[in-house]
Order: sequence, then structure tokens, then C-alpha cells
Amino acid sequence: MTLQDAMPEHLKYTNSLGQTAATELVTNRHFAPEAPYEAVQAAVLNDAAYALAQATISAWPGYEPTPLHRLPGMASEAGVAAIYYKDEGGRFGLGSFKALGGAYAVLRLLVREIAARKRIDAPSVEDILAGVHEDVVSTLTVCCATDGNHGRSVAWGARTFGCKCVIFIHATVSDGRKIAIEAFGAEVRRCAGNYDDSVREADDTARSEGWFVVSDTSYPGYTEIPKDVMQGYELMAAEAAAQMDAPPTHVIVQTGVGGVAAAVAANLRRRYGAAHAPRIILADPEDSACWLETIRAGKPTNVEGDLDTLMAGLACGEISLLAWDVLKPLCFAVASVADADAVAMMRRLAAPLPGDPPIVAGESAVAGLAALLSLAAHAPARAALDLDTTSRVLVFGTEADTDPDLYTELVGRTAAQVRGGT
Repeated sequence: MTLQDAMPEHLKYTNSLGQTAATELVTNRHFAPEAPYEAVQAAVLNDAAYALAQATISAWPGYEPTPLHRLPGMASEAGVAAIYYKDEGGRFGLGSFKALGGAYAVLRLLVREIAARKRIDAPSVEDILAGVHEDVVSTLTVCCATDGNHGRSVAWGARTFGCKCVIFIHATVSDGRKIAIEAFGAEVRRCAGNYDDSVREADDTARSEGWFVVSDTSYPGYTEIPKDVMQGYELMAAEAAAQMDAPPTHVIVQTGVGGVAAAVAANLRRRYGAAHAPRIILADPEDSACWLETIRAGKPTNVEGDLDTLMAGLACGEISLLAWDVLKPLCFAVASVADADAVAMMRRLAAPLPGDPPIVAGESAVAGLAALLSLAAHAPARAALDLDTTSRVLVFGTEADTDPDLYTELVGRTAAQVRGGT
């Protein structure tokens, strides 16, 4: 009997972080670790597209790999050999991994539009930055819906490469995140409803105005630009793998629409092959658990309501269809994460165990790490996931204090105080 045959489909238990919170673990009936990386996945994410993204982004001014922290104190507590935390808080000065995706997709869009309108070969990044094609670029407007970080990246990309930008935010996005987007010169429009409502409003407005949507989620009829976004995200996974002294056995990555999880899973699967690819576990906010319900149902499944989770960057009720194409055979399981656990983990990283560095992590950054500690503390979950004292677990700290006021409120200290050890 294989481990997959022996696994329970569903576990729910009270965890060790949020004292009243319950963690739910659902395994993926479609998980196929020995299956080849097939055409359906390669059509979304592949080596050639990643190579272009890597070469392009690594040549941008200010590029450098973000740090990979080892957390030996937390690993000892979790009963695993190592925990590696990829800290995206310093990425291009934008505070999150989203800098890799939205800005890259803006650039790829501009390259295609310039080439088509001028009937020339793909222009160079250097020429676009130098304003050689300002006659085209300045007439274009990009837009997107965002919980904060993706919109900031798109706005930064638009300012960097010279086009106009309008960002749509939903009702519960904080004023701090709105102001941060506006600082990059974008017009910000607040919509009624939740994130998925703002996605639809951005799409409808773009169609009527002749704008270009640069979204990190895909939906019927809209798939090409989200591929560019996800290909940029792959760079984060590739950097982490290159920084590790041995391949990870497990990767726990948080999910909103699922684009970053798909990018991580795809890159590591292609890198290590079927025999050595790590086990991919998704971490989904319990108040917007579209991936948990999708994995439970075995097909894309929406969740309704206000999606009012503190983890604002993950507050999505509809998965990306492209992410599903990639993750359907590659995701091993999904765990829910409560807001209380996210806050507890932010505080623990700010006041770390002996041997661990202090880390500034925003509320959407810590779901993977919070899920790990909950799962590792529960014997049936450990067994289901094959977590033991030899496991090497990789998690992605996808943002720093992207809302500084909220970070201070939740942690009780400013980011500067945490980094300075005061």
C-alpha cells in the first residue's frame, strides 16, 4: 500500500498556534507524483519561458536574489531537520515577491504591442527604458485588480516603462496599501464588494476603455498575461533552490488565486524531476479557502461572501484556472490557516527562538509557516504528509510590512524595531 493509499482524505483538529483555531487538511485525489510534466502544464510554465523571464528580470537595475534564512530553533520545535524561509520583503524595494510578476507582465505586454504596432522585431528593454518607443508606450494604459501587492508591482512597472496605470481595489483594502500604490503614479479606484468583484470591474472597464488588464489570475478568455506573471514568480523558487544545500523534501506555500504556488511547484518539478521533487502543500486562509474547497471537490470551486481574512493578499474566492492546470497533479494537500495563527506567527518571527534571525513578515507572508507548525504538532497530519526528523521544509515569506501601520498594530513593534532587535 502506498502512502497516498493510506492517507486520510480529511483531517480537522485544534492546532497549537491560534488557541481556538482549527486546522483542516485535505489531500488531493489527483496527486500524481510519477506522472510526467505534460503538455497541459508546459503550456503554462516551461523552461524556455522561464529562461526569458530570468534573463530579463535579473538584468533590471537593483536586482539581487533575496535571502534564504534557516530557522533552526523553529525546526527543532517542529521536529524537522531544517526550515528554510525565503524572505521576499526586500524585492526591488516593493516589499513583496509580486515585483517579479506584475512588472514583468507589463514589460512583456509593451514589447508585444510595440512590435505589433511598429511592425518590428521585439524591442529591447534598454530601448523601452530610454524612451525610444515612447510614441507607443505613452498611449497605453494597463490596469488590474489587487489586494495591494500585485497592484503595487503593476504600478511600479508602468512607471518604470512609461505607460499609464489604473488600479482597482475592493472595499476592505487598507488606505495604507492604497496610498502605497498611488505613490507609483497610478490612479486608484475603490470598488464595492470583494476581490473577485474588483477583478470583474477591472475587466469590464478595460474592455470599454481599450485598456490592457495585467492580472495575476486567469479566467475564461484571459490566460496569456497571467502566464507572464507566473513565469516571473518562478524566479523566486529557482533562487531558493540554488541557495539550499540540499533539495527540499516539502514546500508549503500560501494560496490566493494560486499563481505563486503553481510557479513554485512547476519550477521545482522541472528542476528535480518526478523522483526528487518536493511534496507541495498549499496553505489557504480559512475565511477565503477557495483552494481547500477546490481540492476537496476535485475541481475548481468558488467560495462566496466577503472573504474577510486578515491575510488581505490571499483574500480570493476564485482560483486561477491556469494555476489549477499546473497544480492539479502536483499539489499533495491543502491546509487551512486561521487569521489568529497568522498573527501569532508574525509575532514569533519578530521575537524569534534562539538561533533564528528576527524577520519582518506581513500578514500574508506567514501562512505557509503557520501551517507547518500546526501540521507538525499533530501526529496524524505528520504521518499523512510524511513529515519527520529528516524533512527539509521550504516556505516563502512573500511580503514584509507592506502596510506598516497594520504591522505595528499586530506585532506591537515597528518593522525598524524588529530589524534592529529593539
